[in-house]
Formats: sequence, C-alpha cells, structure tokens
Amino acid sequence: MTQMRTSPLPNPEYRREMYQDVPTKRFFAWVIDIAIIAMITLVLTFFSLFTALFFLPLLYGTVSFLYRWSALASGSATLGMRFMAIQILTAEGHRLDGQTALLHTAGYFVSVVTFPLQLVSIAMMLGTARNQGLSDTVLGTVAVNRLAD
Repeated sequence: MTQMRTSPLPNPEYRREMYQDVPTKRFFAWVIDIAIIAMITLVLTFFSLFTALFFLPLLYGTVSFLYRWSALASGSATLGMRFMAIQILTAEGHRLDGQTALLHTAGYFVSVVTFPLQLVSIAMMLGTARNQGLSDTVLGTVAVNRLAD
C-alpha cells in the first residue's frame, strides 16, 4: 500500500489567495530592498571618507548578501517583503532558519551573477502554480502572502 504525502504548504488550487499577486509583490519588494541596500552602502561609503568608492561593487555585494541573509533568517522576509506583506516559507511551512536563509541568499546571488539563470527564475515565478523561482524550487521554499496576525 502506497502512502500519499501531502504538503503542509497551502495548496494553490484551494488557497489561491496565498499566492495571488506574489510575483508582482516580489518585484516591488526587490526594488525596495535595492533602495535600502543602496542607502546602507552610501552611508558606509560616506563613513569610509569615500575610500569605499575603490571597491564599491564588493561593498554593495557584501551589504546586499548580509542584509538579505540576516533579514530572511530573522523574519523569513526582507524589509521590502514585509512592506509588501509576503514571506518565504520552507517546504514544511515554517519560517526560514539561518542555514536555509543562507542557502536561499546564495541561490539568489548565483542567479544574479548568471543572467540566464535569473531569466529562468523569473519565468518560473510567473509560470508555476506556487510562483517559485529557481532557488525556491531547489530548496523547496515558497513565497506566500503573509496572513494578518
């Protein structure tokens, strides 16, 4: 006898409201996060007496990585995601822990530096039932609308 395993994640057929507009919200959350990361980088550049301009891409990348990792690990959402009322959940339906947040952030960075992978990830977000990107699919994570507490 085969036992059927059900996912603790909301079923998009029955709980469509959990996934409604998530790709659009992810885009606007990304724009908000880019602005926050740019501001942090600008402040750090100012405090370095502008010597950070010599390694600005490295500084920006480091700030971005640490911002995303710490935000996902502490609340399962970046500030942009929180503003847009979405969060990332594990395959078990839980918030991200530090390790999963690290892997999710690393997957995001691999996608960003490998442009074709970013296009694949965007296409997957727009074309799958749970709106999962490439790193979401690999890790089993999913972005959902955050329910009111």
